Amino acid sequence: MNSLEAYKMDGLGNDFIIFDARKKSISLSKDQIIEISNRNNIGCDQVIFINKDKNNDPLLRFYNSDGGETSACGNGSRCVAYLLMKESNIDKISLKTKFGNLEAELNEENLVKINMGEPNFEWNKIPLVKAMDTKNLKIKIEDNNGKEIVGGFSLSIGNPHIIFFVENLDKFNLKNIGPKIENHNYFPNKCNVTLANVKDRKNLKIKVWERGAGLTKACGTAACATAVSGSLLNLNERSVNIEFTEGVLNIDWKKDNYVYMTGKVSKIKKIKVNI
Repeated sequence: MNSLEAYKMDGLGNDFIIFDARKKSISLSKDQIIEISNRNNIGCDQVIFINKDKNNDPLLRFYNSDGGETSACGNGSRCVAYLLMKESNIDKISLKTKFGNLEAELNEENLVKINMGEPNFEWNKIPLVKAMDTKNLKIKIEDNNGKEIVGGFSLSIGNPHIIFFVENLDKFNLKNIGPKIENHNYFPNKCNVTLANVKDRKNLKIKVWERGAGLTKACGTAACATAVSGSLLNLNERSVNIEFTEGVLNIDWKKDNYVYMTGKVSKIKKIKVNI
């Protein structure tokens, strides 16, 4: 059995195991990632690898708890940005991902702001299986009393999302709804599923079923997707607070189309991973 050094961090309860592979290559199989992510083992929503590109810049790769790779992870990117900024005693950093370059900065002791790039509404870039109205996919979901709502705003923030705006989050069982919508035939690469409640134009509360990870305490790209879709539907302002069970992310969709996410990250915890 090998013992690997790693870091354990979270952003509002959305937790990660981070491997630094810049100096020594680390290769884990899908089964090993699943085993590490298992809550009966160490447990996490995503496993993250910090690699380096040809220019020696940090290059991130993200894997969901089901072992599948994902292009973007907002809270994970903020955690890695914090880790690397602390390592080099700097307050700004650029991270490379499959989604693109992400610019991050440290505002306070553990408050990290990151530019998550531009949202994409093109059906074939989300992707969807065919051209349709991405503001309303007309997908049906039911509350706990069997009352049906029809909707679903879809877009990509590095990975595919669908958001349903509802009056009461507690009336919906996302554990049942989530996997059905994640695997809906409209989404060839599956999708992240969010239920959102607009408290007022500056504050929203959401629950997220994350593609490949299931119910999660927080999801950065879902927060971005919710803020953008709500703004386009004229439900909220372009700058809003997105509330999760363990804290708040501020999402600011600037006029230049870039989405900025700011929130706290946990302390850095060094761990040993036995595989």
